[in-house]
Amino acid sequence: MIKVAAVAEAFDRDLDEDFNRIEKLVTAARADGVRLLALPEACLGGYLADLNGQAELPPALRLDGPEIARLIDIAGDMVVCAGYCEDSGDGTRYNSVVCVGDGRVLGNHRKVHQPLREDASYSSGESFAAFDTPVGRIGLMICYDKAFPESARTLALDGAEIIVCVSAWPGSRTNAPEDLADDRWTRRFDLFDRARALENQVVWLSANQAGTFGSLRFVCSAKIVDPGGDVLATTGCVPGMAVAAVDVAGSLADARRYMGHLRDRRPAAYV
Repeated sequence: MIKVAAVAEAFDRDLDEDFNRIEKLVTAARADGVRLLALPEACLGGYLADLNGQAELPPALRLDGPEIARLIDIAGDMVVCAGYCEDSGDGTRYNSVVCVGDGRVLGNHRKVHQPLREDASYSSGESFAAFDTPVGRIGLMICYDKAFPESARTLALDGAEIIVCVSAWPGSRTNAPEDLADDRWTRRFDLFDRARALENQVVWLSANQAGTFGSLRFVCSAKIVDPGGDVLATTGCVPGMAVAAVDVAGSLADARRYMGHLRDRRPAAYV
């Protein structure tokens, strides 16, 4: 059994304050015995203030730069996933999520699917790939990536036991209810999380931004979902940390013993 956690928290352009929040979250998670922690999309430098293509851009960080090195130092022996704006080295920006632990970068994913005018601020990633970590084989994705079943299926077929999806998922921009629990985009966020976990019979961690930033109000709803699609822990529509103890190998084996969704695929019928 390992303890895993997913965070709903507000982050902005102040990198020092973002790191202070991250350090507090990691300290609290470590005290609770957490081995894998998922932080939101764009937790290093904040997300876009709007999605009309004219937003102020977050700071662009190098994967081999001092900020990711600082994250590695904070993480220590914990595996931590965190979203950031990646500077590829040639001026190209990507909306990325890095996974660190064991004193190094374990994996990095560039967001493939871009909603609305996000492509005015970021270039698009081109692939999904799982990688090994001290807590199991992990796949990463970002926000809108999870609306596409192929994203999670590609990771599951690459052996991902745990999929971490980090988000800056806002509520509705039209006819928005006062209570985020009644928001149609909250319901969709939750439905995608449960469906992708069940379809692929994987452990699913979903982190999200909280509060407001520019014109966006985020739905929170960080959660842990088991391979049967059941929510083990959630923050609901408020900031916080969802924590659950999971037997990763055992839960996958139980879910896949009789109805093995990956095993029973018929690829020749899908073309």
